[in-house]
Amino acid sequence: MQPIIIVLIILVVLVFIALIKTIQVIPQASAAIVERFGRYTRTLNAGLNIVVPFIDSIRNRIDLREQVVPFPPQPVITQDNLVVNIDTVIYYQVTDARAATYEVASYIQAIEQLTVTTLRNIIGGMDLERTLTSREDINAALRGVLDEATGKWGIRVNRVELKAIEPPTSIQDSMEKQMRADRDKRAAILQAEGTRQSAILTAEGEKQSAILRAEGEAKAAALRAEGEAQAIRTVFESIHAGDPDQKLLSYQYLQMLPKIAEGDANKLWIVPSEIGDALKGLSGAFGNLGSGVPGFNTGKERREEPPVD
Repeated sequence: MQPIIIVLIILVVLVFIALIKTIQVIPQASAAIVERFGRYTRTLNAGLNIVVPFIDSIRNRIDLREQVVPFPPQPVITQDNLVVNIDTVIYYQVTDARAATYEVASYIQAIEQLTVTTLRNIIGGMDLERTLTSREDINAALRGVLDEATGKWGIRVNRVELKAIEPPTSIQDSMEKQMRADRDKRAAILQAEGTRQSAILTAEGEKQSAILRAEGEAKAAALRAEGEAQAIRTVFESIHAGDPDQKLLSYQYLQMLPKIAEGDANKLWIVPSEIGDALKGLSGAFGNLGSGVPGFNTGKERREEPPVD
């Protein structure tokens, strides 16, 4: 009985192993290469797959998702004989699992070496300044070469990025000094431009202020002259309407004499020639006034002539 049980157990184990090898579950976005007696037979896609146990074997399982591979810094010589270290990042995707398995031994290593050689060819035709400012051009050129070369390997290069470009330390110090000098120069230019603009605006403001002040003074002088003219015209019309006589004018002359003599600096003042006529008229007026009063002495005594015998 025991040998039979042992045989049955062995058969069950063999059947279990055969089932395991027969049923192959491939995850999504993956593929498996099947070989029969060492020769490529087919590619298993995602899902449940049946293979012949002990005859078919799984050679390789490949991830079909986009992969990101960073490469270590590589020394590259520019056209002006300067050594720079460049870090690159490659975004690729396997499109043909069979080609990626049989066309190249290690596509990761192949992509890395191809990236280094292509990068040296591209950077070798550029100087340092152009290398630092032409990342997009370098990325596009590098991607074109890699995509063309890796197409036969069943790989598509989606994107290439230069992660860092590090020039020598002495060159970095020189570049920092140059950038600092350029910033100082731009700051001085902006400051001078601001001072110039401020001076121009100040001069324009003063000019406009002077123009407005002159216009205001001219208008004020015109209004003042117009007012004085109107006042003179009004006084003249009033005098003309009042029809003043010589007596009134003489009295006005006498009223103005104290005002003419006012002030400590008035040592000499001129009496108008018309003042004599005014005094005469005034004395005549007072004389006529006194003649009408009994006993008023005008200063002229009447001489009586003796009777003639």
